[in-house]
Amino acid sequence: MRKVLIPTKLEKSASEILLAKGYTAVQDADKDIKNLASENQDAEALIVRSEKVTPEIMDILPLLKLVVRAGAGFDNIDCKYARKKNVDVMNTPGANANAVAEEVIAMMLSAYRHLLPADISTRAGEWEKKKFMGKELTGKTVGIVGLGNIGRLVVKRLSGFEMKFLVYDPALSADMAEKLGVAISSIEDIFSKSDFVTLHIPQTPETKGFVNKKLLSTMKKGSVLVNCARAEIVNEGDFRALKKEKNLLFCTDVYPKDEPGMKSCADIADIMLPHLGASTYEANDTAARRSAEQIIGYFEKGINTCVVNKGVPDGLNEKYQELAFVLAKIARAYLGEGAAPHQIETRFYGDLKQFEKWLLPPIVASFQPDFDSYPDASDSEAFLKEKGIVYVNRQADDDKNYGEAMTIDLFEGANTIRKVSVRGTITENNLMISRINDFDKLYLEPSGNNLFAEYSDRPGVLAKITSALGAKNINIVDIRAPQNIEKNKALAVIKTDSPVPKELPRKIAEEIKSETVFSFNY
Repeated sequence: MRKVLIPTKLEKSASEILLAKGYTAVQDADKDIKNLASENQDAEALIVRSEKVTPEIMDILPLLKLVVRAGAGFDNIDCKYARKKNVDVMNTPGANANAVAEEVIAMMLSAYRHLLPADISTRAGEWEKKKFMGKELTGKTVGIVGLGNIGRLVVKRLSGFEMKFLVYDPALSADMAEKLGVAISSIEDIFSKSDFVTLHIPQTPETKGFVNKKLLSTMKKGSVLVNCARAEIVNEGDFRALKKEKNLLFCTDVYPKDEPGMKSCADIADIMLPHLGASTYEANDTAARRSAEQIIGYFEKGINTCVVNKGVPDGLNEKYQELAFVLAKIARAYLGEGAAPHQIETRFYGDLKQFEKWLLPPIVASFQPDFDSYPDASDSEAFLKEKGIVYVNRQADDDKNYGEAMTIDLFEGANTIRKVSVRGTITENNLMISRINDFDKLYLEPSGNNLFAEYSDRPGVLAKITSALGAKNINIVDIRAPQNIEKNKALAVIKTDSPVPKELPRKIAEEIKSETVFSFNY
């Protein structure tokens, strides 16, 4: 009889489902997780919410095989250590999505109709109708940063208000956007054109402080920023500096730490809640049921679809997963920031053919920072389907003698507005880009800072590019400049000793009359 520990406040439906299947379920939200683990060292599974599952906890449970996070995020679990201990970690993606989406809408309505201060005023005996004159949601524009489960439900739930939706999601295809009734936009347009901006992206090194002075300064006067994602995505100091000038409203339920005490955003937040996004009976019950069902499916049917820390199969060098990620990342950058890929085609040469299902997830991870690099291929395919992106794995021709190599093609638009094809391999344990489009024998090691520029081949262009870099005191480490004589095209890939400023590729593109100039840092 397998034992499952539930050291958290979770609906009893989880333990009831487990008990009905013959499992032993020990649920105690009042006892410290360490003490509960010490008293139940024969436990094989663990269900948690925000409780930290540390190496110490896992060491206490020698029979532990599975940890399930009843929710989407799993940064409270040491997944790397779990992998070393051969412990699988699962989450329950989407279980809380509707609850968070409804909270976002509640905040929007409350902010526009001044519900919280009006309630306080009326309870105090005041009658301040003029003071609390509000606005209507109908006809306004909502900017959504990240169109995953929550973002989509925000669109669906708000559709009755006849609002316009601008969305930023690097993996969303134009066809899917049309089906959902949203317009793919740049981050800059979302902040400058929206009445509401709601954030639904993970916190990563790239997104920390992402909402900063530059974006906030473009927001319309009186617009509302809603953050039910992660606290550090918003630069509080920058918001504080612009709040009064722009008359901005800020609604949040996320903080650096979920704990009692004064919050640093208290002086700038118009509505602040104690991380209530997933706190509904329905969401809690859904997460509880899914957690129990996933445990039963895992042990009795070997279902591991939601495992987020899968390892690497025998015979596959992890470098090839990294290569797949980088090739897709370069191809995505080549299409352009505003482009929406419609189709992905892959070819895996040599022994890599047998590892397709392990190489697809890193490709998908290159599109979306919150997508784990090593889930099951079925998760990746489901993600692509959700975004309206077609995936095709073509049979590779090993007669070409590419060895262990892979080709990744991205197509923009159902009728192929643009296509980018990138091939690479591993040489002396280093990533190597061997071809981009018709530019063969590139032999580029993509680490560091790289500037890519494709242009009509003519004298003097390369000099203009290097001069522009020199003017910014950027030193050149290496240059690759293959030509396509048949099409009169040239590609310059210039490795630099420091990152290329964000605005420089655009200026170089104007100078050399090219649509394809971008920087790539890895």
